[in-house]
Amino acid sequence: MTSTAAAAPVRLSAAPSELDGVYRKIIWRLIPFLMLLWVLAWIDRVNIGFIKLTMLDELQWNEAMYGLGAGIFFLGYFFFEVPSNLLLQRIGAKKTIMRITIGWGLTSIATMFVKTPEMFYFLRFMLGVFEAGFYPGIILYLTYWFPNDRRAKAFGMFMSASAFAGVIGGPMAGTIMTGMHGLNGWSGWQWVLLLEGIPSVVAGFVTYFYLTDRPEQAHWLTARERQLVHEDLERDGRSLGQREHGMLASLRSGRIWLLILIFFCIIAANSSLTFYGPTLVKEVGFTSPVAVGWIMAVAYLCGAAGMIWNGFHSDKQQESRWHCGLAAALGAVSLLGVALFLGHSALAVLVGLTLAIVGTMSAIPVFWQMPNRFLAGTAAAGGVALINSIANLAGFGAPWMLGLIKTSTGSLSSGLYVVAAIEICATLLILACVPAYRKQPAAAAAAPAR
Repeated sequence: MTSTAAAAPVRLSAAPSELDGVYRKIIWRLIPFLMLLWVLAWIDRVNIGFIKLTMLDELQWNEAMYGLGAGIFFLGYFFFEVPSNLLLQRIGAKKTIMRITIGWGLTSIATMFVKTPEMFYFLRFMLGVFEAGFYPGIILYLTYWFPNDRRAKAFGMFMSASAFAGVIGGPMAGTIMTGMHGLNGWSGWQWVLLLEGIPSVVAGFVTYFYLTDRPEQAHWLTARERQLVHEDLERDGRSLGQREHGMLASLRSGRIWLLILIFFCIIAANSSLTFYGPTLVKEVGFTSPVAVGWIMAVAYLCGAAGMIWNGFHSDKQQESRWHCGLAAALGAVSLLGVALFLGHSALAVLVGLTLAIVGTMSAIPVFWQMPNRFLAGTAAAGGVALINSIANLAGFGAPWMLGLIKTSTGSLSSGLYVVAAIEICATLLILACVPAYRKQPAAAAAAPAR
């Protein structure tokens, strides 16, 4: 006789070493490719920090024009990030990320033909529109594959790509600018935009065929491996207790607005270092684009090591508040040192710049542990995007502010004091207002969901 009731799925038992092996397989399949995409995105976003070394003089623009153009990218982020993440949840990651990657690559290439500030502003805004959804989309995507107690490491590895992009992008931009200047009648900065935009377009098409939307669709995992991941993610969901699934309900929670404010403070420092790091190196006496590129490469290599180590240690300790807060504090104190010694000691400025990059970037992957501890489903998709989109308005305001101050005073010191004060607020808000995370008792986490 055939039973009409659906058979309950057989729950598998696995040794910790077997589960570790499954997640290593997932990491090696997904993380290197996602890191490559983030490297391409980051290079196309921030290469103007290097090309400004010659572009401003050639086009006869001032620092305020550059600062506005650098920051207006984040307005595109603000308006289109949440819709993009909700679309990802609906149609899948590979279609969404393919669209994003091809779009930002074509826009980056088009920027090589700018002649007026207005055209520059428009294309920077469009770059933000196309890239909107990539970063929060990957944050959401990785929650489909990794439980909470393995996620900070995965986030740290993925996000360290932005630091590796600094390692690669600086020397590459400097070499292209000096080696190809005048070829085909184009300036070196135009060649940078062209040669760094083409790989993004190619990678967009590869994305569709390489990525897998969900673990249950991963034919590169065995049936047992897919089942083990499914059960582990179920266990993880129960261990986190009750979480908000509705987008509107999550917006009524003060916690999501607190996290927006914290990330705003971190991004203000991160974007300032991204768009004005090369300028600071030039101001202490290194005028060659190649030299500036290599110095920034060393700083970002240290930043990558900090991001990976902080994410790994956060997972190991199952703690995120102090890991995020102290990293942000290191960034703030180091920025203060840069401002104090600018114009007095080149070595102190370079050391402070490196430590500021390490601290600020190391805070970011651990920060993203916090939203996923009280949001799930649609609330996670929209909430993560909302946090990132609103907080990234700091990426619009901080470079613009620094450009205005540099134009009016001739120095970046006053602006760096402001940025340092903003970042230390992130540490104070985390330690004062974010509650410590406590896992559910083991028995409760092991119990089947009802």
